[in-house]
Amino acid sequence: MTDKLTVSVLGTGIMGAAMARNLARAGHTVRVWNRTRAKAEPLAAEGAHLAETPAQAVRDADVVLTMLYDGPAALDTMREAAPALRPGTAWVQSTTAGLESLGTLAAFAREHGLVFYDAPVLGTRQPAEAGQLTVLAAGPAEGRDRVTPVFDAVGARTVWTGDDGATGAATRLKLVANSWVLAATAAAGEALALAEALDVDPHGFFDLIAGGPLDMGYLRAKSDLVLGDRLTPPQFAVSTAAKDARLIVRAGAENGVRLDVAEAAAARLERAAAQGHGDEDMAAAYFASFDDKPHS
Repeated sequence: MTDKLTVSVLGTGIMGAAMARNLARAGHTVRVWNRTRAKAEPLAAEGAHLAETPAQAVRDADVVLTMLYDGPAALDTMREAAPALRPGTAWVQSTTAGLESLGTLAAFAREHGLVFYDAPVLGTRQPAEAGQLTVLAAGPAEGRDRVTPVFDAVGARTVWTGDDGATGAATRLKLVANSWVLAATAAAGEALALAEALDVDPHGFFDLIAGGPLDMGYLRAKSDLVLGDRLTPPQFAVSTAAKDARLIVRAGAENGVRLDVAEAAAARLERAAAQGHGDEDMAAAYFASFDDKPHS
């Protein structure tokens, strides 16, 4: 099989657009669709073919990649694409859909004879644009030669977690990883907010922990976005992070685990979104510590 494929990318937000660009740069034929067409249009200048409908996008595709807001959005889009889907087509499902949606998505794949790969990714805007994502993948070994060129184009590393995408092994690992990311983001925001409230120079805090076990590159990166007022364009938006936080809380509850930190992180993100920061980087959860946006 040639390693140059026809790949349909359904969903061209922050992550989907970057993935489509890297697929085109790798020499694949790329068709893109987004419900808000304006988000897909810039990709035409980079070699992608714009489709008017999901069905038009997936016609004769070797691989369909979905990178949409959530599980219901992915399912609705694939239902629109259904008339043009060919049995045997590989479906790389990269939407962070959560466990409760995964069974429905896998059932849709079985119903239409698709080869289902549960394949969420780790990374934000910058690594996505650089083709340096980490792909978490679960799906049949037979057929991986078809999806590997896709993973290689969008990521620096692929972590295989199982042979059956329907088990959700990749999604489960993604939720665990995201729970840590969200906890770290919330903690960074609260430390900055407390420093401001107590009239402490945050750089004094950074110097205090520098080089020790409490230091963290992620803390410094997210804090820099807040302190430098560089929250747009977002690496990962507040509203999307809030959605992911709720998926994590729900997954824990359904499996007998109470996740107090994830619950609090979800509430902080939702409060920040209500304050008008929904389209900013998730570091803007910092503002949820204040009744009103503080003046610098």
